[in-house]
Amino acid sequence: MAAGKSDEKSQRSESVDDLRRIDLGRLENVLGFHLRMANVALYHDFSKAMEELGLTQKQVAVLELIAENEGASQIDIAATLGMDRATMMALVNRLEDRDLVERRPSPVDRRRQQLILTGAGQDMLTACRQLISAHERKFTERFSDKELKTFVGFLKRVYAGDHSD
Repeated sequence: MAAGKSDEKSQRSESVDDLRRIDLGRLENVLGFHLRMANVALYHDFSKAMEELGLTQKQVAVLELIAENEGASQIDIAATLGMDRATMMALVNRLEDRDLVERRPSPVDRRRQQLILTGAGQDMLTACRQLISAHERKFTERFSDKELKTFVGFLKRVYAGDHSD
């Protein structure tokens, strides 16, 4: 019986080694595949960087957008990030529960909720920005300034025309 377990472990090790040498085939030329793989690498590193603050990418993006667009509505931010209203509401609820964001009725349209960073939210965003800078350097230092500007321009071209739900 012990030999059976040893053989099983050996087969698992071989299959892991096989995955490292797997041929991508047609995926080698699929833009979406490479964007996904790049996103996975960035996402994992970002999540690790934000772990100590307990924030997700979406939460950090919302904090950043509120800071740059104080008084913007939940709907405006949701549209910018391509999120539905329910998801945005739940996300803002979590930020509000942590006293990072405050909702206020719009002075123009009382039905709309403006979002404002609290003092704690501003402090949190400052901490986020420091961690993001280190995270970004891990990836941006792989490119010259000119390459990075061109690359970001290409990425914007990929999603700029996307107006789908």
